[in-house]
Amino acid sequence: MNDAQPSDPETNNPAPENAITGDLYDYPAYYDLVYGSDWKAEFDFLQACFQKHGPLTNRGPARAQDIFEPACGTGRLLFRLGKAGFRVSGLDLNPKMVDYCNRRLHRHDLPQTCVVGDMTDFQLAKPVDAAFNMINSFRHLTSETLAAAHLDCVARTLRKGGLYVLGLHLTPGVGEPVEYESWSARRGHLAVVSTLQTTSRDLSHREERFGMSFDVYTPTRHFRLENEVVFRTYSVAQFTQLIERIRDLEIVETYDFAYDIDSPILLDDSTEDVVFVLRKRF
Repeated sequence: MNDAQPSDPETNNPAPENAITGDLYDYPAYYDLVYGSDWKAEFDFLQACFQKHGPLTNRGPARAQDIFEPACGTGRLLFRLGKAGFRVSGLDLNPKMVDYCNRRLHRHDLPQTCVVGDMTDFQLAKPVDAAFNMINSFRHLTSETLAAAHLDCVARTLRKGGLYVLGLHLTPGVGEPVEYESWSARRGHLAVVSTLQTTSRDLSHREERFGMSFDVYTPTRHFRLENEVVFRTYSVAQFTQLIERIRDLEIVETYDFAYDIDSPILLDDSTEDVVFVLRKRF
C-alpha cells in the first residue's frame, strides 16, 4: 500500500485509489463535507417552522423540545439542533453513518442518541414533538408500500399536533426536470466535488436512476467514488394522494428550497423542489 494514500479524516481508514464503485454512504466524512457545508438555511428554517406551525396542543402552540430525524446520516443538522437546546435523536440504516453521527454528538457533549434502524419499521421509546427529513432521503423508498410504512411510523412517533418537515424533489408535469447537479466543498487540505446525474427515468414505473460520484482531492491524490442511486418519482398529485392515505397526517403548508418561512408556495404542475410541513392530527 502506498504510504501517501489518502485516508478518511474521521476514521483513518485508507481511502480507495482512482475510481471505485461502492456505497457513498460508507464514506461519511466525504459525504458530510459536501452536504454538511450548506446547513444554515435549513437550520434556521426548521426552527422558524417549529415556531410558526407547531407543535400544537389542545391548548394552543407549544415549544418543540424533542426532535427526531429518520435517515439522519451524519447528523449535520441534528447536532446543531442539540446545541440549540433541543433533545435530539436519529435513525439511519447505515452503521457507518450512525457511528459518525454519535461520535459527533459526543464531541459536542450531547447524548449519543442515533441508532441503526430501518426508516420503514421503527418505534421510539417515547413520542416526539417534531421530525424532519430535508434532502430527498424519503425517495429512497422505492414503492408505495414502503413510503406509506415510513409515514405511518413517523405518525406513530409524533405527539398529536406534532410536525414532520419533509423535503423532496418532485417530477414537474410541465417543463424539463433538472438532470444534473453538482456541489463542492473544502475543509483544510481536503476537497470533495459531488455530482448527481440522471441516467434513466421511467415514470410509468415511478423510478429514476442517477449516477452519483464524489471526486476527492487531497494534497497528494485525486480519486473518485461512484455508485448508482435509485429514487421513486412523485408528481404533485401522486404525493398528495399518498398523504391522503395516511390517516393521521395532513399537509399544513408548503415551501420551496429557498427556505423562506414568510413565503409559502402553492403547488402546481411546475413545482419541483418542495418542503412539506405535515402535522399529526388530533
